[in-house]
Amino acid sequence: MDYYKKLGVDKTASAAEIKKAFRKLAVKYHPDKNPGDKSAEDKFKEANEAYAVLSDPEKRKQYDTYGEAGFSQRYSQEDIFRSSNLGDIFKEFGMNFGGSGQGGSPFESFFSQSGGGGGGGCGGAPPPKGQDATMELWVTLEEVATGTERTVAPGGAERVSVKIPKGIEGGKKLRLTGKGQQSPQGGQPGNLYLRINIQPHADFERKGSNLIFKHGVSFSQAVLGTTINVPTLGGGELNVKIPPGMQANSKLRLKGKGLPAPTGGSCGDILVQVEVTIPKELSEEQTRIVQELQGAGL
Repeated sequence: MDYYKKLGVDKTASAAEIKKAFRKLAVKYHPDKNPGDKSAEDKFKEANEAYAVLSDPEKRKQYDTYGEAGFSQRYSQEDIFRSSNLGDIFKEFGMNFGGSGQGGSPFESFFSQSGGGGGGGCGGAPPPKGQDATMELWVTLEEVATGTERTVAPGGAERVSVKIPKGIEGGKKLRLTGKGQQSPQGGQPGNLYLRINIQPHADFERKGSNLIFKHGVSFSQAVLGTTINVPTLGGGELNVKIPPGMQANSKLRLKGKGLPAPTGGSCGDILVQVEVTIPKELSEEQTRIVQELQGAGL
């Protein structure tokens, strides 16, 4: 659903313009003024959903960032109307909103009531929806870096394509509406939630949007400086100079070479952690040289 189109406003609309547009539609399509009109009822519901999203700065930001498909994967309808102020808005308009004083969100009261009371009934309560389901989905760091599309077959049913957004973090869930379990009473099917897991990587350890790359250098390289090759998730390599006197476990920052931030914006960094390797065994010549260095104060 294009929320801006549903309210008839531009994407640059101010909060006041969004509220004004919503009031106009709410008055026009309110069930009290359109008893038995299913089309008006649907438009009223859509206007409420659009306003619940666009009037909330965080939800609006998420919608603008990820678009319709990405937003619907992150927010269930319960999430959309949670903490919404629709009841207060309707009171401000001088309108009733379907039993908003009976507990629960005004939206839930309006759409779940069994006819009569409050805001002019909208028919009997619909049959309960099916149960939600959860699947584990493993992705690579390379897929996190670029974003990808996967095909899943929940419960051996139809195959469904899902977009994995750039920068997604492990443990996050993507929602596929109506792809959960079927309702035993003919209601809407539940939702399918895909829990994201990140596969371990051979070269990198992830810390938010940053990537940690550990590289060992010899004592002489740490003292005199050297150049090393650092891989990237794109498949290339970067030549990185280790300056003389590099201390053990110090980090060099390769700015912007990490993962995309999950909320957009600039990428993280690759942090090259230098580890000085100490040999367990030395040849006679190496022992003599180290002893000379020790005698020279090193």
